[in-house]
Formats: sequence, structure tokens, C-alpha cells
Amino acid sequence: MKLPIYLDYHATTPVDPRVLDAMMPYLTTAFGNAGSRSHVFGWEAEAAVEEARHQVASAMHAGDKEIVFTSGATESDDLAIFGVARSYRSKGDHVITGATEHHAVLDTCRALEKEGFRLTILPTDVTGRISAAQVEDAITDHTILVTLMFANNEIGTVHPLAEIGEVCRRRGVLFHTDAVQGFGKIPFDVEGMKVDLASISGHKIYAPKGVGALYVRSRNPRVRLAPILVGGGQERGMRSGTLNVPGIVALGAAARISVQEMAEESGRLRLLRARLFRGITSEMPGVTLNGPPLQALDETGDLAEGPADAGAAIDHRLPGNLNCSFAGVEGEALVLGMKDIAVSSGSACTSASLQPSHVLRALGVPDDLAHASIRFGLGRFTTEEEIDFATSSVAATVRRLRELMPARASGKSVS
Repeated sequence: MKLPIYLDYHATTPVDPRVLDAMMPYLTTAFGNAGSRSHVFGWEAEAAVEEARHQVASAMHAGDKEIVFTSGATESDDLAIFGVARSYRSKGDHVITGATEHHAVLDTCRALEKEGFRLTILPTDVTGRISAAQVEDAITDHTILVTLMFANNEIGTVHPLAEIGEVCRRRGVLFHTDAVQGFGKIPFDVEGMKVDLASISGHKIYAPKGVGALYVRSRNPRVRLAPILVGGGQERGMRSGTLNVPGIVALGAAARISVQEMAEESGRLRLLRARLFRGITSEMPGVTLNGPPLQALDETGDLAEGPADAGAAIDHRLPGNLNCSFAGVEGEALVLGMKDIAVSSGSACTSASLQPSHVLRALGVPDDLAHASIRFGLGRFTTEEEIDFATSSVAATVRRLRELMPARASGKSVS
């Protein structure tokens, strides 16, 4: 085992060696511009892009021409939300989203308010889920877009997309999902879920940073987007700019591998997550699970006969996600105290903020516990040995910090 241990796979992932092998030729010998149509270098690059487009589309049951390559999740979210709002403004001015969305969605929706759009932000239940009934109740005759994430980046909550998509389709409202955390980890089917737009990012599925994609439905209904980048007219005019051929090839390879290995990988991660949670809770009191309950698993990763103390019959959480609060401990102090473990006290995009997680606050978690939360993100290269080391390190660090602040750890007021 090599130190430090990486348990922050929701923030980013290492590039899978197989993905690196796939992209390397397009950084060296096959370096052509996919827009160069007059020689073999360009033709070769264009063919590689189209193969990757097919791989990404197949991974979400979409058509090849429905995939638009971007620089990543934030651009995909912006293109979907701004693109729909500005293109469909003559039909309505109302957008619906959720309280636990990533800031790439929330901030974009709030920017629309400055353009005169009306915004509804739906609350979640105590596990972070939003129901189809909530969405239906919020839709009005002026609603043009619902944007709700597939899976949450902090607490791993998986929304009921198929039910929400059914409501949106019946009411004639476009449905966008930020699928960044769920895509490649749990099954995602844009047809079955009736999703009209979906954002994904390469660096969450073992491809490099700087590449992503937006699924844009082409029929029943055909989605129109006002572009946010104009210029050369690449990607059918929806996203101008020279294509990042190596990154796109990597995204395609990563999507293919993720789908092929999803069942085995998700089962292994659920077992490791259960091992980590059991280890932590057996070592110390005052640990609270944030988000959906964990499944009760047997040693094979299958559902056990009966629910565990923290178990549930249905898993509404990403396989590799565990988010816990440790009473009497500041999350940042805990993160810094575990020098040999890379974890996060919230979203990587807002980790510098002194404010408690907006996701945990939306669940009703008190500020003191929200400040004491840690997100463990397990991934493809996480091992049992690393989990056991992490368990011991967390326990030792929490005990040390609680000894420094005994009144706070006991729940007493500190003057």
C-alpha cells in the first residue's frame, strides 16, 4: 500500500491506463485536426471523434448525433440551461431545479433570474431526494425546463429520473439532468428515463480533465439550443471550437469501460463502503450518516436477507459514496489531521468556502454537524487494505480532536 491514500473519487479520478493508451496516439502521431477535410491526418482524427461519439452515445442509449462534445460539466450545464431558456423564451419563462444541485446548475439558474426568468428551487426530503410529485406540483403553464441531477456529488443521492422524466414528458416540459456523478457508475438510459438533455464529464469516469459532453435529444421532442460559443460551427453549430481529439477519444474509451465493468465495480464498491462504515461506527460513537440509508449486504455484495441497522431494501446512493458527520469535530480539522488520506469536507468546487455545505443544510443537518462532515469517495483503484487503514486513521484523528474539545464533543456549550 502506498501513501497517501486517495478517497476523493467524487472530486476527480485518475486516468485509467487503458484510457491513456487509447488517447496517446492522438497526442503524438495522429495529431490531426478533426476539422481538416483535405488530408489523411484530419480524416483519421475525425474518424476517432466519431467512434468516441458512438461509444458515449451507446453508454447512455442515445443516438450518435445527439452527443455534443464540450470542455466539461460546467460548460455542458451552461449550454443546456442557457440554451433552452433563451431558445424557448417565447413559450415560457419558468425553470425548476433542486436545492442540492451543483453550483454549475444553481448559479446558472440564478443567472437566468437576472435575465427575467422565474425560478423554483425544490426542497428535498431528509435523504436528499426530490419526488416526481413535487416536480408535477411545481410545473405551470409557463415552465420550459426542469433541471435535476442524476446523483448528488456530496451525499450520493440518486433521484428517481424515470418518474420525473415521465412527468416532464406528459406536461410538455424539457428535462435536463446533470448526470456527471452517476454516469458510468450506475445504469443511465436517456430513452427509458425520458431525459431530453444530459451533462457528463470525463474526469469523473477515469478520463482526463477538460473534456465532457452534452446529450441533446433530436426527436420526440427535438430540442433546440441557443449556443453559448459561436465561431467555426463545430458540433452542428451548438458548440464551436476546435475539437479536443485526444480528450474526446479518452472520454469514449472511459465510457465504454465504465459500462462494461459497471456491475462488477459497483458490487465491489458497495462492499468496501459497508466495510468502511462498519469500521468507523464500531470504533467510535457520535457518527451520523448523511443522505440515503445504506443497503444491507452479504459478503458477496448482494442484498442480505434483512435490513441492517442503517440498511434499506433499495439503494438510492452511489455505490462508492459515504458521507458522515462526526460530532464534536470540525470537518476541515479532521481532513487536515488525516495527512495520509485524501478526503473532502464537501464539494471540491466549494471546498475553500467557510460556509457549511448547502447540500447538507438542504437536508436539515444542523450547522455544527454540517461543518463536521466528511465525504469519502471510493473508486476503481480503492483496496480493502486502504479502507482498513482509513478506518484506523479516521478513528485516531477523531479521538485526538475530541480530546482537544471535550465539551464540544459531549454536546455541551463552549463559552
